[in-house]
Amino acid sequence: MKLSHFITTHLENILLEWDIFARSLFPVSPPPPPHVLRDHAREILQEIVADLGRHQTAEQQKEKSEGQNLENIDKKSPAAIHGTLRQASGFTLTQLTAEYRALRATVLRLWVPYIQDGTHESSADMMRFNEALDQALAESVVTYSENADRTRDTFLAILGHDLRSPLSTMSMAGQFLVRPSVGSEGTRQIGARVARSAANMNSMIKDLLEYARTQLGDGIPLTRAPVDLRDIFQAARDDTQAAYPDCPFALETSGDLTGSFDGPRLQQLFSNLLNNAAQYRDDTHPVTLSVHGNADGVTAKVCNLGPVIPAGSLQAIFDPLVQLSANPGEQQGAPSSSLGLGLFIAREITSAHGGTITAASNHESGTVFTVKLPRA
Repeated sequence: MKLSHFITTHLENILLEWDIFARSLFPVSPPPPPHVLRDHAREILQEIVADLGRHQTAEQQKEKSEGQNLENIDKKSPAAIHGTLRQASGFTLTQLTAEYRALRATVLRLWVPYIQDGTHESSADMMRFNEALDQALAESVVTYSENADRTRDTFLAILGHDLRSPLSTMSMAGQFLVRPSVGSEGTRQIGARVARSAANMNSMIKDLLEYARTQLGDGIPLTRAPVDLRDIFQAARDDTQAAYPDCPFALETSGDLTGSFDGPRLQQLFSNLLNNAAQYRDDTHPVTLSVHGNADGVTAKVCNLGPVIPAGSLQAIFDPLVQLSANPGEQQGAPSSSLGLGLFIAREITSAHGGTITAASNHESGTVFTVKLPRA
């Protein structure tokens, strides 16, 4: 019996086994009704049957076996919708793929008694079935992953936005406590700690919001205006000094540093680089920010002497959610206050300005981040 005919005539038996398996995976008790358990299982099988019935050339078979470009999948196919709904229902990606593995095993196990051993037709049917099921699985995984990423990034955006209000209150409390007219010396020390913590948290929330913005497809918008970058670099240094009061910072500027830039974005960029440098420096050298402007643009370098970053880590240093690490078990400076987003945000702001950012690390020069910003 041809596999397409077998699936059509035994569809209810196959779906019944799908129900049983899905019920064992569903994270909610009691299990939901059958139409939720089956989701788009019937339509997925019917789509596979339709594929088995279509004529396929050798070239088409070769292309299918190599895998369809996942960027061109049909997001409205039953399998794609199934992936979306399973993500919304609380299934894990492992459970989603387990469903397809069980479906494959069920269909082939029930079909075996109806075929003749070793026939060319049955072998071809089995190959076509596996290709079609693999494509359906790929469509489900793509939409599952996209929706999971979107849910995560939306949550991060909401979280970062909602944290700003209590953080503002915390910052004002710290500023109030450090006033000479308020309390004692001990009170002022507590106020200073509160202010430093608020500065650290504010930097993290900014990075969180920018990361969510880029992942949700909005990118980092710029509002250019004539600025003197000396003021921007000084503000970034002051921001970082508040978070790392025991770290010495050196600012060196030369040349023409005026131009049309997004000042607040660049202040965020260099605050991130200085925070990173302060966190991983050694205790005997300052963090330096040296800037030079010429006719073409502005070049800024942030340098710290500390543990050398391995060459392999430099390749991924600007990727999101990657945290720098010193030698195993050895981290210099303050405890990490990073989400692993600071360098990613720095790269995105630099790119939005049409510039470049690179990193180098060795024992002689330390770790140096170089930012080049064109004037035009």
